[in-house]
Amino acid sequence: MSGEGVSRIKYDWYQTDQDVVINILAKSLSSEAVSVKIECSAVEVNATLPTGSPYSLQLHLLHPVVPDSSSWRVLPSKLEIKLRKAEAYRWAALEGSGEPPSLRTVGAGAAAAGGGGLPSPYARPPAAAARDWDAIAAELRRQEEQEKPEGEEALNSLFQKIYADGSDDVKKAMAKSFTESGGTVLSTNWNDIGKKKTEVKSPDGMEFKKWES
Repeated sequence: MSGEGVSRIKYDWYQTDQDVVINILAKSLSSEAVSVKIECSAVEVNATLPTGSPYSLQLHLLHPVVPDSSSWRVLPSKLEIKLRKAEAYRWAALEGSGEPPSLRTVGAGAAAAGGGGLPSPYARPPAAAARDWDAIAAELRRQEEQEKPEGEEALNSLFQKIYADGSDDVKKAMAKSFTESGGTVLSTNWNDIGKKKTEVKSPDGMEFKKWES
């Protein structure tokens, strides 16, 4: 493992039966300022932090992954890298030689546990067995849901989506009603809005007055 950069950034990881997920805990990154290169046995990250400082991270993975089925995304509080496992083994660590575990090694672990026959690819090393990976994944999903916009920010996002996905009539109606009403009315009904000027609709208990210079 090697991490470089003017500023030290922490990262953590967890796994499911199919994926290994790496979270680089850098806030407010721009997608345009991040580059992630995923190879069969390595991951390389290069980014420019909001402060303008460079950041880089190179990881030599313990086991192979499938680059074409892997992905990454920038969230408000972190950079998330999801790596698809080439084999459904439980990883004892994030980094290593990049080779699958040998049958001798896994078999020895199974024998020590009192098992017999062929080794299971899902056999967990002692260090990993103590972790509830499903609970960790659920907690991270909950944190991501909390990062969704709320209040006025969520409302603005909804209006932007309606405008982007709407027809030409919807866009004309939204623009005309919002402009003519001084931002107090927003309608998507062009059949109604197109026939007349949209009047100002002040909130209850308030009076609209035009600014006089």
